[in-house]
Amino acid sequence: MSAMDVPAKRQGPAAAEPQDAARPARPARATAYISWVALALMTTSSVASLRPSPTMAVYGLACIFLYVVPALVFLLPTSLVSAELASGWSGGVYNWVSEGISKPAGFLAVWCQFAMTIFYYPSLLGFVASTLAYVINPDLASSGVWTAIVIMVCYWTGVWVSSRGTQGVAGLASAGLIIGTLVPGTLLVILGMAFLGQGNESAAPMTADNLLPAWAGLASLVLIVNNFLSYSGMEMNAVHVGSLRKPGKEFPRAIFLSMGLVLLIFILPALAISWIVPAEQLSLTAGIMQAFDVVFVEFGSQWLTPIVGVMLVMASLGGMLTWLAGPSRGLLLISRKEGYLPPYLQRLNKHGVQQNILVVQGAVTTVIAMAYAFIPDVSSAYWIFSVITTQVYLIMYLLMFVAAVRLRRKHPDHPRGYRAPMLVGLCGVGFAASLAALLIGFIPPSQFESGNAGIYVAVVAGGALGLGLLVPYLFYKARKPSWKTESDSDGAEEVVAE
Repeated sequence: MSAMDVPAKRQGPAAAEPQDAARPARPARATAYISWVALALMTTSSVASLRPSPTMAVYGLACIFLYVVPALVFLLPTSLVSAELASGWSGGVYNWVSEGISKPAGFLAVWCQFAMTIFYYPSLLGFVASTLAYVINPDLASSGVWTAIVIMVCYWTGVWVSSRGTQGVAGLASAGLIIGTLVPGTLLVILGMAFLGQGNESAAPMTADNLLPAWAGLASLVLIVNNFLSYSGMEMNAVHVGSLRKPGKEFPRAIFLSMGLVLLIFILPALAISWIVPAEQLSLTAGIMQAFDVVFVEFGSQWLTPIVGVMLVMASLGGMLTWLAGPSRGLLLISRKEGYLPPYLQRLNKHGVQQNILVVQGAVTTVIAMAYAFIPDVSSAYWIFSVITTQVYLIMYLLMFVAAVRLRRKHPDHPRGYRAPMLVGLCGVGFAASLAALLIGFIPPSQFESGNAGIYVAVVAGGALGLGLLVPYLFYKARKPSWKTESDSDGAEEVVAE
């Protein structure tokens, strides 16, 4: 998954400053265009990941269906709708929802972008802990205490790095795509095919009868919810639509190419894992390393297992660093202008970083991390946090789809670099899919092994509704005029050390 939108200064003709009569006009700078293929690759790099592969590998050949359906009903509408919004209104999702619905709704949208990371970090770092265990001691992969320790150490180290204003962090994530996603993913698929070529039988049946997941009531649909999170973040990539020479023709091409590439990166490694590791033995956090361990033993190259583990860890940690400051920065800039957060949370350190927000977020993340130590099954904890993350994020998407329809109707002639075809229909499909996914998330999945559905529902509801709706409501009701620390949008862009 990618970093979130951060409000930006207005660009384009509407933002042009009046020319001074006594000063010659500056020559217009040539627009730097990118090709639609380049945009497709950028989108692929920000969306594709190996992390959800074990979750889908449990379903074998049916993982194709479980990936394609969310791509059609969620990824496609999200991509095209957000492209229209980004090409007509700068400032990201806060500005879109504020203009389309209201400023309080805009605050809720940008809050959900930030709040989802509170549960995203424990699930991401839970994957890091299980992967790192295979480098040190595979038995640690199922230890909740080990997972909790790794989450806390990695998160607070990331806060320390981010709070120092370290430059070049984004480069770590770019390198992570190649080092920790493309190389291990390709290697896993090749080794998986070689594993079958050696005469080994696939752990999951690969017949036409298994193209659809076994139906076990509504619980069978819960897996699709997790895939919505896998495709989230497209609204950030939509800001590049203005960099295309012919957005109307080239953006759809870029989206369909990126969809194909993302599906390949998601589906093929998941299938390879299902060939190698039986579903009943598969860990949702350590499944990738389980598969590598098996094939490396098969080919007498077990010494490569720790190397692959380090590559996967590097990619995840690089991604965490780029996510750490982005969403909180967007929330900070809006709050300084509108007064949505108390002054304590708006303060910047000497490096111009919102350290207080990161520290408070870290305290909550630490408490969540401790849950790993007390929930017997690490895979169950990982699943719960993934569902909460998805549901909080889906609230933002619901608001975005409503705002897009209202903006098309309220401002039909507003300049847009790209107009999504059948926008109302796309928004209807995206809204319905997002709402269904949010509601289905409250249903315990068929493979949830705790045996207590009531606890599952209480934890998911408390996390998603409490963090996604109750907390921003309390902040909004408690706001005071004195909490506004910037009087205009330009002031919100300045970095002031406090």
